[in-house]
Amino acid sequence: MMLDYGSLLLALGVSATCLAITLAGSWFARRSDTFLLTCTCGLVVVIAGIFIYGTYFVHPSKLTGVFALATFQLGFAIVWEAGRHFRTDKLSVSRAIFSAIPGLVLCIVPMMAGLDGLAFIAMNILTSAYLLATAREYWIARKEAPTPILGIAALYTLTSFSFALCAAHLIWDGNLVLGRAPLNWAEDLNLAICIASMTGIGALSLALHQWRLAARHRVEAMTDPLTGLLNRRALFDLYGNKRMSPKTAVLIFDIDHFKAINDTFGHASGDEVLRIFARKLQKHCRQGDAAARLGGEEFALVLHGMMPGRAEVVAESIRQSIELREIEVDGNSLKCTVSVGIAAGLAAAKDFEIALSAADQALYAAKRAGRNRVMTSSHLQAVDGHGARSAS
Repeated sequence: MMLDYGSLLLALGVSATCLAITLAGSWFARRSDTFLLTCTCGLVVVIAGIFIYGTYFVHPSKLTGVFALATFQLGFAIVWEAGRHFRTDKLSVSRAIFSAIPGLVLCIVPMMAGLDGLAFIAMNILTSAYLLATAREYWIARKEAPTPILGIAALYTLTSFSFALCAAHLIWDGNLVLGRAPLNWAEDLNLAICIASMTGIGALSLALHQWRLAARHRVEAMTDPLTGLLNRRALFDLYGNKRMSPKTAVLIFDIDHFKAINDTFGHASGDEVLRIFARKLQKHCRQGDAAARLGGEEFALVLHGMMPGRAEVVAESIRQSIELREIEVDGNSLKCTVSVGIAAGLAAAKDFEIALSAADQALYAAKRAGRNRVMTSSHLQAVDGHGARSAS
């Protein structure tokens, strides 16, 4: 019995070490996933607890038992914090430490008082609670990648159940003083489940990490790196040859004399102007709308549910705010203006490329008319119609 349990304990330590190395390697390859590092730190503490507990298993003593149980509580508190870190992308070391304090008290005090059976009951219940709370964090975040995340949540839940089973067995026996590590079928089952779960969580964590890498690559391929807006490719992928609604408006913006800004104030100042303008466009995007950088100093805004004349109001608001704003960059104060072309109503109720072309023609008409103004495709049609009537 002792040999079997000792072997299982050693296997658990090795399995946990392999998982920690796997997660650390994944974090090293992509350091933006810092929750992997948090989880690795928690596992390292748990691994230390496993090997200390192995010493207690062979040579039981109050001091060794205290260190083992305290290390377990701190380690599983950090693992729970790693789950929160994964879900919220925010880390709080103090929360992990303070959340472990009640567990430390509930485990250490009975162990020091000679009630080691009670200490192990408390440890199993608290560990079960930590693991269940960790499973909950992944369950809440399941929409990001349902298959691997639900698998991780299920394995944490299963492991939580195995610790609860150990506590239930000890409570059923009613022996508050053991003088040694608990030995029963529930403990053996717990170790077996922990080993299997470590392996499964490691594999699923790798799958989740690869999924996140692929998702980030997709986002990076569709995003303008300077402004964070969609790029031209993403805009066309989004709308393609789709037929537009009469209530959709396509707006194209061009920052006037942008080359002069770069030549006078430097490219860093020009980049800051582009970022400021991009943030202005984002503020006018509602759910379902899209803002994109088409290239250089040219931007597009696709607005849905626009009543007649509303797109012109939005464009004029953006134009005026840019005209009136003084931009401070590296101690320099600069001002700029923007020209806008709009395709709305019937002019936009075609496929996207045609609507974009109509907005582009309106933009160039605004630039020919002196820049720093808003022009719609309907203005062009009215001018063309007037010209045709005059000619006749």
